[in-house]
Amino acid sequence: MTRACPLIFATLVYANLAFGQVQTLTIPAGSPEDKDLTAITAEQDNQKKISMYQDYIQKYSANNTAVAYANWQLAQSYQAAGDLQKAFQAGDQAVAAAPHSLDILVSQVTIAQQLKNSSAVFKYAIAGGEAYNSIDKETKPAEITAEQFASDQETQKSNNKSSYEFFQNSAFSAISGETDAKTRMDEIEKFSATFAKSGLDEQLASYAMLSLSQLKDNKRLVTFAEKALETNPNNLAALVMLANSYADANEPVKAISYAQKAIVAAKADAPDADRSRKIAAGSAHCTLGRVYANQGKTLLSITELKSATALLKGQDEQQFAIAGYYLGWDYAKLSKLTEARAVLTEVAAISGPVQTTAKDLLTKVNTARAAGK
Repeated sequence: MTRACPLIFATLVYANLAFGQVQTLTIPAGSPEDKDLTAITAEQDNQKKISMYQDYIQKYSANNTAVAYANWQLAQSYQAAGDLQKAFQAGDQAVAAAPHSLDILVSQVTIAQQLKNSSAVFKYAIAGGEAYNSIDKETKPAEITAEQFASDQETQKSNNKSSYEFFQNSAFSAISGETDAKTRMDEIEKFSATFAKSGLDEQLASYAMLSLSQLKDNKRLVTFAEKALETNPNNLAALVMLANSYADANEPVKAISYAQKAIVAAKADAPDADRSRKIAAGSAHCTLGRVYANQGKTLLSITELKSATALLKGQDEQQFAIAGYYLGWDYAKLSKLTEARAVLTEVAAISGPVQTTAKDLLTKVNTARAAGK
């Protein structure tokens, strides 16, 4: 009996030989390794099967293919028993023995997902994507024609496309759940190199710009955002990020231009406007308010910040707090203390980076009101 990973079985012998390319696990029919695997497969008791696989791995430790296959099956047995940590460890051993086996990598990603181990999900999903990409890098054996070689490569890619898509989706999911900005940015770069035609460019751009903003890497942020706008001039994430970045850099003309473009693109007043569009427009209005306030155009600033708070309230608490703080500041500057007190009281109740500053300003406003100013 010949055993092979079912999703990646190929009739071409050379597919198994080239380093860094998709691997199949083939154990010759009738060999001692095959006979022992047959006995293990026939065992109905999962705990006994686990013990048998462990013995098998020791017995055939010199046979890399047998070790990879047995560890892969052992991982699935542990998984069935609910011992995910041991399943993951066995899967690690299987990957070490056969690093370019797509089926083993699919299995390992699945176990990592069940363990909620996002970094491992990403690691093995990228390894799977790279293994799939290696199909295009195979060297043509001298004994077959170029046409046959090209046809065989396309067959391999077609047979493994579902695995490739699984790796792609799993890696992207890991990125979307990553909370550390540097790690997220590193993953985005690896993802883009591995899954070049994912069709997820706009979503990746949003995560990349968020990461770079959190890392305060404004130079890369501006470059990334402007590149994103070349592909899609209405990319809201890019427009909002550029507006904020230029506002922070005290470049009001550019900040105003990008903020206004974001407001137009968001169409937040349209009946079908969703939460993300309202938040984008609210953030853009807030940026305009900040710029106008810095220019001494307080009335214009208030108009923009009122629009911002109206859009952000109930949509994004932290963005609302920022806009509300600046609106309270503007009101206080014009001695509209009642209006300032109302908005600052809301903001001061919101836990976050603006809360302390808002409380301080609210105290000053209340003191001024009490003094009858």
